[in-house]
Amino acid sequence: MMLRSGRRRGTGLARTMARTALVAGTAQTVAGRVAMRQQAANVKKDAQGTANTPGMLTDEVVDQLKKLAELRDAGVLNDKEFSAKKAKLLP
Repeated sequence: MMLRSGRRRGTGLARTMARTALVAGTAQTVAGRVAMRQQAANVKKDAQGTANTPGMLTDEVVDQLKKLAELRDAGVLNDKEFSAKKAKLLP
């Protein structure tokens, strides 16, 4: 059989298959990254939501309240200042 323009038969099919595999792999990688980013955003959103849940005190807030109470007891803060700072800390 005679070849035209120096091209071999079947080269177009192999090239098309390689291009398809490349596109599919790229799409899969992008989809995986998007899914990971969405999952990370959801975890971050959930973590922020639980910290601001009314009625829940975190260890950090409790520690800050203890420090404020110590400052009030030492005379550094008066009752009005203590109450104002405590109101800012509590949900």
